[in-house]
Amino acid sequence: MPTAGAKATGVRVGFTVGRALGGAVQRNRMKRRLREAVRLTMPADAPGADVVINPKKGLLIADFDLVVNEVRQVFVVIQKKLRKSQDPSAAVERTETGRQ
Repeated sequence: MPTAGAKATGVRVGFTVGRALGGAVQRNRMKRRLREAVRLTMPADAPGADVVINPKKGLLIADFDLVVNEVRQVFVVIQKKLRKSQDPSAAVERTETGRQ
């Protein structure tokens, strides 16, 4: 169990599937599909981040390969943004271009 003040590493993923998306069976199916898509696509070397996925009702009828591809694209975008924000040279570059 982490101690108070300790930083978690890696990506933590959560899902918000409200009752407006269907009954319990449909909502649980959405979460199972998303969990599996995340398991298949989560990069091992991902920097620490909290990700919340809020699906739409179309997830129930979407082909699973499409779901996996969408989740993969989300992780690619997250990795790019986190690496860019952690890169000190990128911060200097943004500051310099902002002055011109």
